[in-house]
Amino acid sequence: MIARLLTLIIKEFKAIWKDPRSRVIVTVMPLMQLIIFANAVTMEVKNIDMLVLDNSRSYYSRELISHFKNSPWFNSVEVIDNPQQLKDGIDTQQASIALEIPPDFVTAIKNKTGASLQLITDGRQTNSAAIIGNYATQIIQNYTHDLTGNTAGVEIVTRNWFNVNLDYRYYSLVSLIALISMVIALLLTALSVAREKEVGTFEQLIVSPLSSAEILIGKAVPAQLLAWVMTMFMLAISVHFFDFPLVGSLFLFLTADFVALLALVGVGLFISSLCKTQQQAILGVFAFQMPAVLLSGFVSPIDNMPVILQYLTYLNPLRFFLVIAKGVLMKNMDTFYVLLNLIPLTLIAILTLSIAGWTFKSRLE
Repeated sequence: MIARLLTLIIKEFKAIWKDPRSRVIVTVMPLMQLIIFANAVTMEVKNIDMLVLDNSRSYYSRELISHFKNSPWFNSVEVIDNPQQLKDGIDTQQASIALEIPPDFVTAIKNKTGASLQLITDGRQTNSAAIIGNYATQIIQNYTHDLTGNTAGVEIVTRNWFNVNLDYRYYSLVSLIALISMVIALLLTALSVAREKEVGTFEQLIVSPLSSAEILIGKAVPAQLLAWVMTMFMLAISVHFFDFPLVGSLFLFLTADFVALLALVGVGLFISSLCKTQQQAILGVFAFQMPAVLLSGFVSPIDNMPVILQYLTYLNPLRFFLVIAKGVLMKNMDTFYVLLNLIPLTLIAILTLSIAGWTFKSRLE
């Protein structure tokens, strides 16, 4: 049996490498996605364009405007002359935020009665609007505090653990490594059996001495190993080229990654057993991939989802693997908490591989 499995595994490796589509999936696509998405997929808001309608035209208003110009968040701060320019700038998305300073700004500052400033943000991009509004509010509060010298109240000092500078790239890199390795494992396994059916060699595989379980193992092992190796390669690129601070146990991360890939290989084999062509297999992968990503906690926190969807996430291997990946790589998560997520991940792997084996065997019969 071992000799038969080794022969099939070697044959599958050769088939993957000789197939241009599979070769691109293994080599070009992961590196391209990691490099592009690591710089493009971000929730940070920088290089903000701002309009200011300064009705005060005073020293104090110019000082406030200079605070925005000197801020690292703002790219350009343009002073305009009338409200119509403000409206047109927001409407045409030439600016993301506008500030209107009232004529009595100087009087309010000198009398310490409080000035009423109007901030206008582009609500078509809700997340960006909220972040930009917080930036502007913080700048204005700091400026007025310096002017009035009001030190009353409690001073709040913020410290950011595990990501001191709140660099969103670190979060993106961990998530991208998990998502890209998922795509590799899914596509390679989904295309494996479909490729055999498409080129007409699946019948030869059926009449061979191999059992259905041996065929599945022979198809799963190459995809599993290739996706696992590419995960290590992408992690090495993240550490050496993106300065990712690897602080946790590499062994724990790779163990969890291996189990997660087993679960995804089971899904890929299930899709492959149902499809007759590689095009159908690719569509099946995308049909699974999008809900899996949305229910993983990558896009939005799981606690914010409806209760029914929260229960559905327990069937998603990405949910548990992302917790392990971010916990181990970014904050050296304790082994006990890794096991709390690794156990359900293992159960999902057993479930998906069992369903794939049953489906494949029933299709053969």
